[in-house]
Amino acid sequence: MHPNAVMLALVLLGNLMLPLISAQNAGFVKSPMSETKLTGDTFELYCDVVGNPTPEIQWWYAEINRADSFKQLWDGARKRRVSINTAYGANGVSVLGITRLTLEDSGTYECRASNDPKRNDLRQNPATTWIRAQATISVLQKPKINATDQIVLTGESPVKPVTLQCNLTTAHTPHRESFWVKNGLEITNTRTELKHTSHRIVKPRADDSGEYMCVYTFDMAPNANATIEVKAKPAIHGHKRSENKNEGENAMLYCKSVGYPHPTWTWRKMDGTSYTDIDNSTGRFFITIRDNYTELNILKLDILTDPAVYQCNATSVIGNTAETTILRVRSNLAPLWPFLGVLAEIIILVVIIVVYERRKNPDDIIEDDEPAVPMKTNSTNNHKDKNIRQRNAK
Repeated sequence: MHPNAVMLALVLLGNLMLPLISAQNAGFVKSPMSETKLTGDTFELYCDVVGNPTPEIQWWYAEINRADSFKQLWDGARKRRVSINTAYGANGVSVLGITRLTLEDSGTYECRASNDPKRNDLRQNPATTWIRAQATISVLQKPKINATDQIVLTGESPVKPVTLQCNLTTAHTPHRESFWVKNGLEITNTRTELKHTSHRIVKPRADDSGEYMCVYTFDMAPNANATIEVKAKPAIHGHKRSENKNEGENAMLYCKSVGYPHPTWTWRKMDGTSYTDIDNSTGRFFITIRDNYTELNILKLDILTDPAVYQCNATSVIGNTAETTILRVRSNLAPLWPFLGVLAEIIILVVIIVVYERRKNPDDIIEDDEPAVPMKTNSTNNHKDKNIRQRNAK
């Protein structure tokens, strides 16, 4: 047999044997973890499995104290409160999520995985063809908290203090303590063991607005909280009043604001006597928006069309605020203007000197071809007059 044919046969045989040699039973890389949640909350369970071929993943559920009656879960079950997202690659990864929890969602949740070719054969025992990982989800009734309604800061003078209040009226277990949070960050020196807690804003301003929460902690249960929104009209406190650029360069204008909720940003350009909204029809204008911040980037400035007054406008349900920036675009010859100015002054000065010299009186100029004659002084004439007077006296 030809040596190349033998080599080809060995390669083909190796490829056929490779799946058998590298086959791997399913195994868990990450298993779901048990949690305790409150009604109205959301939970997610993660399941990561490995194997060759990549294992199939399923989710099952059994009510509390009924571990022998598992039912398979599907995406969109329980009035679309259940979501299952699964991806297969080198590993199989699946995420089970349930929103708007109720007490009936308590139970045992099971992640099953298998790459056994006979895994879906009804004659096979699932206990031998599927591996399983379980997590217990306990859902408790959410404590009742009476909280202050939303507050709108008017900005009127004189400024009046604002007090936020929460009162824990019912709970499944005694609470440990409470504290206040603003925009996800704990406010210092607000921890207390009282059921009734308050937070006082002495001189409220736009930057005091935001999402406040009173949080109650428990020893054997998740934290409970209530949200109070403090709203205010946007106030722009950071922007460029003017910007000077050369033609052909890029310009960046920005505006920053305080106030809650976050505003909707727009940019406008003064066109004659009125403002027009900026769009990207020329491909040179780009607007970036991030909550309380916005940028306007202008590429390759045009000295004829881009110099203008630009306005950023922040609008929310409470009100709107606007600020302007003056954009000046200089010619590329601008750096030469000082030198050209000095050169022009020198030329003018030379012209003045030349004109002055040419307009001098001809009598004041001594010609080179005339002989130099000594001039008679007044002293000589005085001596002559003196001699004449002496002769007459004799």
